[in-house]
Amino acid sequence: MKKSIFFVVAMLLVASMVLGACAQPTEAPVVTEPPVATEEPVATEEPVATEEPVATEEPVATEEPAAGLTCAEPIKVGLITDITGSLAIYGAMIQRSFMLGMEYATGSEGSAGPVFSFADAQESTFKIDDCEIQVFVRDDTGVPETTTTVANELIDIQDVDFLVGTASSGATAVLQGIALANEVPLIVAPAAANDITGKDFNEFTFRTSRNNYQDAINECKALTAKYTTFIQIAADYAFGRGSADAFRDACTLDGGTFVADDIFAPATTTDFTPYMEQIAASGAEAYIVSWAGAGFISLVQAAKDQGVTDTMELGTTFIDNALTPVFYGNAVGTTAGILYHWSAPKNAANDFLVAEASGRYGVYPDLFDADGMNAAIMIIETLKKTNGDVTPATLVAAMEGLEFEGPKGTIYIRPEDHVAIQDMYILKLENVTDPTGNYYSFVDTTRPEPPCLLPEALQSRCGDLPIGNLSGN
Repeated sequence: MKKSIFFVVAMLLVASMVLGACAQPTEAPVVTEPPVATEEPVATEEPVATEEPVATEEPVATEEPAAGLTCAEPIKVGLITDITGSLAIYGAMIQRSFMLGMEYATGSEGSAGPVFSFADAQESTFKIDDCEIQVFVRDDTGVPETTTTVANELIDIQDVDFLVGTASSGATAVLQGIALANEVPLIVAPAAANDITGKDFNEFTFRTSRNNYQDAINECKALTAKYTTFIQIAADYAFGRGSADAFRDACTLDGGTFVADDIFAPATTTDFTPYMEQIAASGAEAYIVSWAGAGFISLVQAAKDQGVTDTMELGTTFIDNALTPVFYGNAVGTTAGILYHWSAPKNAANDFLVAEASGRYGVYPDLFDADGMNAAIMIIETLKKTNGDVTPATLVAAMEGLEFEGPKGTIYIRPEDHVAIQDMYILKLENVTDPTGNYYSFVDTTRPEPPCLLPEALQSRCGDLPIGNLSGN
């Protein structure tokens, strides 16, 4: 997949010669009538040395206007997300925002049209300068085995230069191994597990999604301002366990105390009664929940049935727009953290995302729309940095330390562990009825910088970053 992509710089130099006002000998006045003193030919004001044609400062080659990217062959991107599985609500966000991000970053509409629909097309082509960028979309249904199948097809058949995905942290772990084996840079969005840029780190894995620890730093700032004792429940897989570890660490460091061991329930749980009985008996002031997907509805209902909501506060980050009225209908006035809400950032990229998502798709940007758009922008900014070179080692070098502007403001890809340092928000819930999902008032912006969570064998990469152990110490 090593392509040669040439960056052609064309420059037409028009050398401007400043012509001196060369005084031509005025023809001798013809002596018809006395030469009315011919008003002394004002000495043609000695051509003030015409300020020596300042050698037109030889144009410095580095300042020549560039023609832009030119590709001998199209650059190819494989976008993998959950379109029909249990996390399809998140996959829909990534599909639309990635396509809008490509349009924003390239300045061109995709070949699939202004609204991308997986049912109608599985690819869309964008153009920046003289370079085509093809995006192939695949549904992994959130199942690791399917992730493997579609990733291999994208690499072996489509010969993609980048991979982007996916919604499930478990499926993402599989995708990381495939990306490494084939030396294809992977940009993770929206999976949040710490392990992605922690114990499962490899040099070809990057992310625009936050990690669990960033969620925890953001949320614990709000939680520990009001409560001191906690208990938590999480889904029993990489995302849930990583989130529980991060919350225990961050809230403890902020002065909180956990009164019981963390509770882990299978991700397929539908009856949360026994778990809520444990939480109700704990005596904690607040219970922290780390759960993704539809199971959250059953969890909250069980909390109500067991009287948990009457005696303690739900400590969790705010969630997507569609489910907020369901989960927070009785929690207006709550202040909590959120990774993104369209009303919080104020910048050109977010303005574009809000206007185009609402105008074209009929929905306002949701929880993970910023992740998808940022992934697209990251690809284009990387290509600009490499002048279109997609050699794997060149791409990795360009992506490490990359900084770019997206809907959440400045994103910085930390070179040590590829964590995406980004703004997050603390908001106050004011209503759950606004048809645009404008439920919140702004409280604060945070920019969490988590410790380096690389495994011991790779900790030399951490450099001067603090090394985390998720122990609360």
